[in-house]
Amino acid sequence: MSNGNDGRWIERALELAQCAVGLAEPNPRVGCVLVDAAGGLLGEGHTQAVGGPHAEIMALRDAAARGHATLGATAYVTLEPCSHQGRTGPCCEALVAAGVHRVVASLADPNPLVGGQGFAQLRAAGIVVSMGPGADASRELNIGFFSRMQRNMPWVRLKVAASLDGQTALDNGASQWITGPAARADGHAWRARACVVLTGIGTVRDDDPQLDVRLVPSTRQPRLVVVDSRLETPPDARLFLPGRDITLYAATADTSRQAALQQRGASVRLLPGQAAGTEGKVDLRAMLADLAARETNEVHVEAGHRLNGSLLREGLVDELLVYLAPKLIGLGRGMSHFGPLASLEQALALDFTSIDKIGPDLRVLARVRGRSHF
Repeated sequence: MSNGNDGRWIERALELAQCAVGLAEPNPRVGCVLVDAAGGLLGEGHTQAVGGPHAEIMALRDAAARGHATLGATAYVTLEPCSHQGRTGPCCEALVAAGVHRVVASLADPNPLVGGQGFAQLRAAGIVVSMGPGADASRELNIGFFSRMQRNMPWVRLKVAASLDGQTALDNGASQWITGPAARADGHAWRARACVVLTGIGTVRDDDPQLDVRLVPSTRQPRLVVVDSRLETPPDARLFLPGRDITLYAATADTSRQAALQQRGASVRLLPGQAAGTEGKVDLRAMLADLAARETNEVHVEAGHRLNGSLLREGLVDELLVYLAPKLIGLGRGMSHFGPLASLEQALALDFTSIDKIGPDLRVLARVRGRSHF
């Protein structure tokens, strides 16, 4: 059962869900709109910071604040309402208690703790449930959450800032700044939406970056992860910001170095490679699986060409976020180091998602072909 206004209200719910980006993680980004039988807006809301109310609860609270009764209302929500007790109570129970008559959801929740049980609980209470429009948009908005739930891996987005001829630094390593201020701020916005910013020891040594969110407003800082096989991160590195959540993945144990880094607030996890040729290196696939187990939806990679190359070579990158500056560098350091390939057929195939101008630079989003379906 549907009506002609379903698309309109789901569209509004998706707009609200967008407001949860950079706020709700690791929970999914969800929006909810409550509408009365005459098609009037009663209340709306989106998922809050982890541990806070979900979108449905925020919409019910908004309706109450406006003085609106919700008996007989329709709830438009971008993801199946939860039916389990997690950090917060079940949203299904709240909708039933509020007297909602109909729920229109964009798609089912991939979380096995929900996975259709929310819909079943609502129907058991006599609520009419239908799948509405917006499924693709809702899934795309929560691509990291779906990745974690359906394949036990986070969504990995590799960010690169390069010249038009693909160089990320001069031959001597100088790289600040290839792109302009607008592109750098846009890159910080992409950092803000991730659960984890990932870099390598080479970048830490060469650039001594902070890798935090500074150039755009943000209510939270993503966790920082450093791939540091031999625990060579200097204890006085600029990335050690007060109160920051930092994890170093190493391949070899060094008690004294580990103690010094732990004194700076870092946690150290040993994940040595087991396969031939990976001795002395961090097992990158195991690292990402470990991050998924620690509720990581999206990983934002800002690293050098060696770690970039390793992630690409092992098939661990899902999407590339590339900023191209209108300049040529010539000999320098490229985006990634892998290969050489024996034939062009072995090249990593990508699909362009979007190409936009950000200040004087271009922002290119490209997804590994076939990676959208899992």
